[in-house]
Amino acid sequence: MTIYLYDTDLPDGLDFGASVAVDSETMGLNPIRDRLCLVQLSSGDGNAHLVQFKKGSDFNAPNLKALMANPKVTKFFHYARFDLGVIYKYLGVMATPCYCTKIVSRITRTSTDKHGLKNLCKELLGLDLAKQQQTSDWGAETLSDAQKEYAASDVLYLHSLVKILDTLLEREGRTDLAQAMFEFLPTRSKLDLLGWADVDLFSHA
Repeated sequence: MTIYLYDTDLPDGLDFGASVAVDSETMGLNPIRDRLCLVQLSSGDGNAHLVQFKKGSDFNAPNLKALMANPKVTKFFHYARFDLGVIYKYLGVMATPCYCTKIVSRITRTSTDKHGLKNLCKELLGLDLAKQQQTSDWGAETLSDAQKEYAASDVLYLHSLVKILDTLLEREGRTDLAQAMFEFLPTRSKLDLLGWADVDLFSHA
């Protein structure tokens, strides 16, 4: 595994193919309040590419924006709802088309309530991910090796998970349902940014 770290944008000419695994790290879990610090990407080849945004960055990032907006590249996320919102707020692009492994796990693995990335990697891939750096300071000027390794682990295995989860979707006859949910995710993320994160707008009450 090789981890590449870039300042503010991806380099010119980097090709991720037809699908790219994406994750983000922020100062906290409130996309309205907490700024974007890092975007992680992988083509599923065992390597990770990290784009760091330090305090004061202008988030111009033309190469990263072009990738996120490319309709021919599917973006794989785990909990896409959050990442889509943060990327949209700071980069001004909606990262679609998208696929969310957490959603697929929830609608296919209904015998469990454990749908975190660590759970999926352990149960479906036999991998035990370290999560000690999850709440570390992602706004630091210099990221530690442990932070970079943690950030990379969030995207390195999504392609493998998608293959397994797609098989479960097909087996359970829920592929169309998952696709409809993926298509709604940009709207859900925009609602979060507008202050409706904790409101069920579909409820009767």
